[in-house]
Amino acid sequence: MWNTDGQVVNLEREAAENYKRYSGRINLFKKFSYDVEKERNFIIEEAQPLYGDILEVGTGKGYLTVALAKEGYTFTGIDILEEEQNLARQNVKYFGFEKQVDFKIENAEHLSFENESFDIIFSVNMMHHLMNPLKVIDELIRIVSFEGKIILSDFSKEGLEVANKVHQHEGRVHQCGDVDLDNIMRYLQGKGFNIDRHNGRYQEIGIAYHRLI
Repeated sequence: MWNTDGQVVNLEREAAENYKRYSGRINLFKKFSYDVEKERNFIIEEAQPLYGDILEVGTGKGYLTVALAKEGYTFTGIDILEEEQNLARQNVKYFGFEKQVDFKIENAEHLSFENESFDIIFSVNMMHHLMNPLKVIDELIRIVSFEGKIILSDFSKEGLEVANKVHQHEGRVHQCGDVDLDNIMRYLQGKGFNIDRHNGRYQEIGIAYHRLI
């Protein structure tokens, strides 16, 4: 059995080893000219102002999670995969931001949150993975406050090419669905939202907010 000091050392070592893999993947993206940290900061800058209760949908390995925490935000982060979210949790721990992120396991098609629970909702590079993205969007519409906004970002065509190369380098296939960000933004417009678009070389951003009468 470990004593308390042994447990702490082991957990710190786990976080450090996880961060080494995390930073290695960031460097792999950089090899193909995609700067993960720069792209996440671009998304956060274009999403300003941020206020109220914040939710990140699809924490994945924690790229946006870490970026938001570094900026001092306190928020909730959800993912359907516990193993994947644990990577984000370890990365947050590595930087000492544990108290800023409330991690939860959730199915984004059937969220447990009450209506209008969040003022700011982020989802980055998740929508292209989904088989039923509009079901997820309906849930985000349900839980965003009337004064809030939904910030969606996904790879541009060039960014997707980089992601495909990274996955290929890792011996995997990058799975993508049929619905892109343009389709989703049109769907949100049909639901009564205004849309702002901010497109960079590698990331496309759509910000949806209610029309104030």
